[in-house]
Amino acid sequence: MIELDFEKSGGLIPAIAQDADDGAILMMAYINREAWEETLSTGRAVYFSRSRNRLWRKGEESGNVQLVREILVDCDGDTVVFKVEQIGGAACHTGHRSCFFRKVDSGALVEIAPVLFDPAKVYKK
Repeated sequence: MIELDFEKSGGLIPAIAQDADDGAILMMAYINREAWEETLSTGRAVYFSRSRNRLWRKGEESGNVQLVREILVDCDGDTVVFKVEQIGGAACHTGHRSCFFRKVDSGALVEIAPVLFDPAKVYKK
C-alpha cells in the first residue's frame, strides 16, 4: 500500500482534481485514509467532506463523477493530484466545470466560465 502522511495534517491531506485530458484544475478537496483507500480500490474519486464530516463520493448526488486515470503524490507524501476523467462535465457544485471559475481583474472577481447546470435542480436541498 502506498503510504501518505495523514498524521502531519491531522488526518486530512489536500487532493487536487485535474482534468486528465486538458490539464485544467477542476477542484481541490481533502482526503482521509478511508477516502484514499476507496479511491484506490474503486478508481473513482472519493473525498472527505469537512462540512458533512463523512466520505464524499464525488457525483453521489449530481452524477458528475470523477474517474481517476492517474495519481501524483508530492515529495512529502502529504498532497495528491488526481488526474481525472470528469463525467457529466461539471466538477463544481455551483454548476461550473471547475471550482476555479473566477479570476482577479483590477482588484475585482470576474467570472470567466459559464454555468453548465442549475444547482437548485441537481441538489435538492
